[in-house]
Amino acid sequence: MKKTISVSNQGATLDTGRRNFLKLGGIGLAMAGLTLIGCDDDNDFGMTGNGPVFDLGTGDVGVLNYAYALEQLEADFYTKVVNNFYSGISSVERDLFTDLYHHEVIHRDFFKAAITGATTNILPTLEFQYPNVNFNNRNSVLATAKALEDTGVAAYNGAGKYITNPAYLVIAGKIVSVEARHASAIRNIINPGSTDFSGDDVIDANGLDLAKEPKDIVMAAGGFIKTPFTWKERGIS
Repeated sequence: MKKTISVSNQGATLDTGRRNFLKLGGIGLAMAGLTLIGCDDDNDFGMTGNGPVFDLGTGDVGVLNYAYALEQLEADFYTKVVNNFYSGISSVERDLFTDLYHHEVIHRDFFKAAITGATTNILPTLEFQYPNVNFNNRNSVLATAKALEDTGVAAYNGAGKYITNPAYLVIAGKIVSVEARHASAIRNIINPGSTDFSGDDVIDANGLDLAKEPKDIVMAAGGFIKTPFTWKERGIS
């Protein structure tokens, strides 16, 4: 069964008065009043292991749940950063992390609303862990932010080809462009004035952002994710 849903960002509270480094770039406005054609709500979600383990599903629903999982992770990480800024943080870095926090919360809540309107099979709220991250240490926080943002860009690029609904593909393209800005901003904070924003570790020989398969992304980010899930359609179990 198909559903038509309307997604709005009404209720999001943002402090936009001081934004001069990163802009929302219209992403919030683009989401306001956006109409999407819902996915089939009869996808195959399985139970595996010793208890119920959520499977992301098939088709577009699977991709949306996958993106939702990654946005949950980024939002959770930046929530921890802004709730306890590391010692000696500069005003520029404080503003940057606050912007990133707002963006990722918007992305997370957007996917939750979109999937909830399209299907009853929505990824639950995940739990995360950061065993090797010292949130009071600048280098540790920046290194983790860099890894998460680079991984997020590669994840969207790699999953785009699995999206069949043009409306979802457009939104994914808008969100990944914001994620790429995040990655560049973090790299510039780490090494100001450098060309690291387009380093060989994230740009291929054709001058394009790297794209990674979901299985590789989940393997890379798995150390942060406490709540197990599967995506059988993409070989993640």
